[in-house]
Amino acid sequence: MTRVLVVDDEPQILRALRINLAARHYEVAVAADGGSALRQAASFHPDLVLLDLGLPDLDGIDVIHGLRGWTSVPIIVLSGRAANRDKVEALDAGADDYVTKPFGIDELLARVRAVSRRSAVTESESALVRVGDHVVDLVGKTVSGDVRLTPTEWHILEILLRNPGKLIAHRHLLTEVWGAKFVKESHYLRQYMAQLRRKLEPDPGHPAHLITEPGMGYRFVP
Repeated sequence: MTRVLVVDDEPQILRALRINLAARHYEVAVAADGGSALRQAASFHPDLVLLDLGLPDLDGIDVIHGLRGWTSVPIIVLSGRAANRDKVEALDAGADDYVTKPFGIDELLARVRAVSRRSAVTESESALVRVGDHVVDLVGKTVSGDVRLTPTEWHILEILLRNPGKLIAHRHLLTEVWGAKFVKESHYLRQYMAQLRRKLEPDPGHPAHLITEPGMGYRFVP
């Protein structure tokens, strides 16, 4: 079942989309603001996000940037902003499609199907990543060897694995996983990275793949 996260601060739209998507056998989660959307994305692991730009706490563009820091999940913007500059900004930030409000549900569902088809091809090409003796399936959310990861461990690992060789700063990881209020809580990262190494590294005390860059962040080395 395809998982869809709907982000909009209008209760009527959230309700209408939840009902229509569920009736077509989508699994639906909803969020009414940007902070909730980022947390839901981390725990729900949607296959697609429907995102309003005019949110009460964060602009939708900031939510797109937040998601793109760790996931390539398809994003369809639903917005009352019809100006070309708004569309260009959203698409440049990483959105996959842009639908202007008001919209017809049939058109929206067609866009959802089209984006999902394109994503399925892309994901199948980059879904499997080897970490030591394990194969991580970023789409199926599984690890070979019957390794079980918590939602937070998955979130951290996915950010690193989708950016091979790239230094991911402490601040970026803390913001993406826990939120902007936690940028100084680096002990969170130390704890979870230790857990990931115990589960994935052949020698957790001397990691070969989940590398610490002292004072800066972490890096995944394939």
